[in-house]
Amino acid sequence: MSLSYTSFGQIQKDLTASKISCLELVQHYLTNIEKNKNLNAFLAVYEQEALLRAKEIDEKLKVDKAGRLAGMVIGLKDVFCYAEHGLQASSKILNGFESQFTATCVQRLLDEDAIIIGRQNCDEFAMGSSNETSAFGPVKNALGENLVPGGSSGGSAVAVQADMCLVALGSDTGGSVRQPAALCGIMGFKPTYSRISRHGLIAYASSFDTVGAFAKSSEDLALVLEIMAGADEFDSTVSQREVPNYQSFLAKKPEKLRIAYIDNTISHEGVNPEVRKATQDTIAWLKSEGHTLEAVDFSLLEYALPVYYILTTAEASTNLARFDGVRYGYRSPNVTDIESLYKKSRSEGFGREVKRRIMLGTFVLSASYYDAYFTKAQKVRRLIREQTLDFFQKFDFLICPTTPTTAFKIGELSEKTVEMYLSDLFTVQASVAGVPAISVPNGQDSNNLPIGLQIMASAFEEGPLLSFANYLIKRTS
Repeated sequence: MSLSYTSFGQIQKDLTASKISCLELVQHYLTNIEKNKNLNAFLAVYEQEALLRAKEIDEKLKVDKAGRLAGMVIGLKDVFCYAEHGLQASSKILNGFESQFTATCVQRLLDEDAIIIGRQNCDEFAMGSSNETSAFGPVKNALGENLVPGGSSGGSAVAVQADMCLVALGSDTGGSVRQPAALCGIMGFKPTYSRISRHGLIAYASSFDTVGAFAKSSEDLALVLEIMAGADEFDSTVSQREVPNYQSFLAKKPEKLRIAYIDNTISHEGVNPEVRKATQDTIAWLKSEGHTLEAVDFSLLEYALPVYYILTTAEASTNLARFDGVRYGYRSPNVTDIESLYKKSRSEGFGREVKRRIMLGTFVLSASYYDAYFTKAQKVRRLIREQTLDFFQKFDFLICPTTPTTAFKIGELSEKTVEMYLSDLFTVQASVAGVPAISVPNGQDSNNLPIGLQIMASAFEEGPLLSFANYLIKRTS
């Protein structure tokens, strides 16, 4: 049976009409995973478990006792805890590790009868912009095996792109959901920091890390956000705000909106001319639809990226201290004492990019440089947040390109660290400010590679943001 679904609504309709079963759905995705294994998107596929769960949910559907996500097949980035399943953050340092508990966001999906189909490849410890730093090799973009899918959640993006699951969970610290979504031509959504519990998410930078999701429809993103969001006794940093019915926002056609476009992102010298034109065309279309658009200058743009890397590497150097070869994971066989155990296990277990960021973070936290770098970066972070929130006093949304370029070739920027970091230039603002942002497809370049448009909204305005994204998607679909 040939299947092709781009939204959960289509699946539910066919399940209700008995045109398809959960078992057949899972078999369809398993076939696609096998067919696309050259893309290296999955590190583990839970084949028998997913088939068994599908049968159980089919029985629930027969007696009308199934949860809201019955029939939704989901993949997990290799940073989410799932009890009695492997978890490695795509790193050698966690060889053989099995999680003892399930992340809150994953458990809430399971409670509504979602089916978890596997664990997906990513940049090691979510540190990367191209999915080339994984200890298990790079993930390849389904549009060309020589192209990166973006990072760090590249495996999750490709799994949705190539129809290996309907929805995938990723983590977004500085653009790790939105950037690969743009390069793969799908939707990638980062909610407000603290909207979803981080309990069970391997920490990279705790004051930035956000649970995000990939899908091909706004409806699916709204539904999974609604289920995952909300207070959690295991996470003291999660928001206590009530969770709205996000799906209800999608039924409303946006009123005449006030939209700001960040002019110094569009005019930036690093922006590909075709990405610039696609963004300008969308701005022109929105004006023709009667919306008010105004160019604004984000004066702190040049500081957003260095602030992000100073603060995230500092937090990473602390968070990753727990991976020491003593309690779990990789332990070097060539040790003579406790000091060599720490040094060799970490030197051999961590990859080059992770070691680079740990050392950078340790440097900026050192006594001689703490005030010069870390303290100053915290002050600038506050200014970036204030300026971003000030925009939303006047405008409903901020838009800009998601990435300066379309997908680049594997290996092209591997030795060009600064250029690689610049691929996050436009996504880090929302992360530093803690506001929600989404990447939506915005056409293609002359090589048929997808271009992404990023939309930002004020804190906890996910409903209107998803509604506007849905409006834009309808234009391009």
